[in-house]
Amino acid sequence: MAHISRRHMFQLASGAALAASTSVIPALAGHHKHPFFQISLAQWSLHRAFKNGVAKPENFAYIAKQVFDIRGIEYVNQFYYDTYSDTLIKNLKNQADSEGVESLLIMVDREGDLGAGNKKERKLTVEKHHRWAHMAKALGCHSIRVNARSVGSYDEQMKSAADGLHQLGDYCDKLGLNVLVENHGGLSSNGQWLAGVMKLADHPRVGTLPDFGNFVINRETGESYDRYKGVAELMPWAKAVSAKSIEFNEKGDAVQTDFYRMMKIVKDAGYKGWVGIEYEGDKEGEIEGIFKTKALLERIQKADS
Repeated sequence: MAHISRRHMFQLASGAALAASTSVIPALAGHHKHPFFQISLAQWSLHRAFKNGVAKPENFAYIAKQVFDIRGIEYVNQFYYDTYSDTLIKNLKNQADSEGVESLLIMVDREGDLGAGNKKERKLTVEKHHRWAHMAKALGCHSIRVNARSVGSYDEQMKSAADGLHQLGDYCDKLGLNVLVENHGGLSSNGQWLAGVMKLADHPRVGTLPDFGNFVINRETGESYDRYKGVAELMPWAKAVSAKSIEFNEKGDAVQTDFYRMMKIVKDAGYKGWVGIEYEGDKEGEIEGIFKTKALLERIQKADS
């Protein structure tokens, strides 16, 4: 078990946040039908707490279970760059097992462009992902989440990204892992383009992780893609889903995304699995934002019963 003091726990979970979490319990009483999705937590939801030293990334599984009562987690590799070791991985695995928490995937960033313009650079990027794939395998994850950044024309980027993903898919297949691409800026936030990449990669281990909110193609010009259309286009290859939340209204609904509409798209695609909370707002604390996102997803589960 992680060594987190009671005082530290109260730093992590404010009274308002705890109230938000307990408010949904009576509404769920007597709810017997299994929902089509389970709720997981993306580590990035707590990136400020981890980066500011309020909490330790090594205690993520403990925090997910003890603070939020969430039993599925999605790691972010950025928090383990400097501490990566067999000992770290063993400790993360032991803690998750001790808490009864399932390690689902690792989000991999800052390891180069899988859609780099030349073959040599793509190969090097694939190799840089290897250690995270081995970490994911050791933790019992089903996937690593990657990015499909590229350069060149629309078609050139599609071909380069598909090639890099296919190479990494071949490697991860030997480990029993999936390689999931998230809509994460650039052309990857164009649902039609990323769907085309999936078709061109044509690999059973290569899939998508649709994110409800990452559909800004160009931040400088403001060019964006319709989020509902984009998620619908990516769902045929989805092996995970990210419920991005930024802001909530007084009713507890997400301001930027109609979660009910989005989750209907997810359900209609035949998806059954984990939906990860990824709170990225700054108008309320991370803890409260996570609890509000969880409460919203639980209302959707109840409405689906």
